[in-house]
Amino acid sequence: MTTPLTIACVQLSTGSEPEKNLTEIISLIHAAHERGADLIALPEVLDMIEPNRAAAFAKAQPEETHLILQELRRLAVKINRWILAGSIVVKLGPEKLANRSLLIDNRGAIVARYDKIHMFDVDLPDQPIYRESAAYQPGDKAVIAATPWFTLGMSVCYDVRFGYLYRALAKAGAEVLSIPAAFTKFTGAAHWHILVRTRAIETGCFVVAPAQCGNNAPGRQTFGHSLIVSPWGEILAEAGQEPSVITAQLDLGQIAQARSMVPALSHDRSFTLANKQGNP
Repeated sequence: MTTPLTIACVQLSTGSEPEKNLTEIISLIHAAHERGADLIALPEVLDMIEPNRAAAFAKAQPEETHLILQELRRLAVKINRWILAGSIVVKLGPEKLANRSLLIDNRGAIVARYDKIHMFDVDLPDQPIYRESAAYQPGDKAVIAATPWFTLGMSVCYDVRFGYLYRALAKAGAEVLSIPAAFTKFTGAAHWHILVRTRAIETGCFVVAPAQCGNNAPGRQTFGHSLIVSPWGEILAEAGQEPSVITAQLDLGQIAQARSMVPALSHDRSFTLANKQGNP
């Protein structure tokens, strides 16, 4: 029988000023540490949510000198824990940013980087227009990373709507999937729980989904409800709509158990798409 490990999701209500956000980030990471977390996961755009494009570029920093990232690396060493920086805004150049997720080990080393692949370009009824691709350069590489406990498959927010990514991660060896997010209040209420649980069920993976919550900036409201979900789709822990910490113990033996009961990852079949007349 495998030994359970404790994983934490830190739920934030990030605003537009990185320095002001840092105080809450540090406080909640310490709270997660006090609750015995072995790995502490933070949400998407944990450093800032800044809807104004010009202001976002003015505040964004390259990875090498990123204030909050460097603090997270120091903190990982201080508390001797792994930290998933769900995503930070990384300045790539004068016209492009990256929405980058980073896995930090307990020595402060960055062991994996993942740039969000799918850009949130949507027009929602009676909601602000979202054009992530206007500022961000999409990634083009799926990423799995080894930890002392499991293999992690990395993703960010809007990726959750693209099931093929998670199937590929699971087939490549992922046992736990990370889905740090800043889901809008509108789409979160409709789809967040369903999508996160589906990604767990179809892959037989645990899913760790730390989220943003509250009124982050003018025109930006996020849903909250950070989730930790079992390979069978059970919600092991859920946050509300305020900054907080949730934890759950992961019994990694449940991964093999779920996959043996429904071995869908080994049941792929090739097919062709029929035309409108039903002919091949």
